[in-house]
Amino acid sequence: MNYATIWEFLVPEDQQAAFEAAYGPDGPWARLFAQAPGFLEVRLLRSREQAGRYFTIDRWQSAAAFENFKSSFAGEYQALDQQLEGLASSEVPVGAFEEWPGQEDVR
Repeated sequence: MNYATIWEFLVPEDQQAAFEAAYGPDGPWARLFAQAPGFLEVRLLRSREQAGRYFTIDRWQSAAAFENFKSSFAGEYQALDQQLEGLASSEVPVGAFEEWPGQEDVR
């Protein structure tokens, strides 16, 4: 069953372009995740109601795949987190979720 982690970020106006580049589907987070087996994709959502409010959805094939990533890439994860520190004024984990069975991506 696919697994997703969701984060909420508040980003100052002068950091939004850099944040979008870093946290989007082609950014360094996605490239790091892509090195791990079981990674599916990163989705970046920007609020239409509140300027500077974003959500990221990191999708994995399973919770085990995500846990294996965290173990195998702990050093790289911490280094990238430190490198991108300060882009967001607030970073809050929303939670971890399992995708409803039978859902297909519409593409």
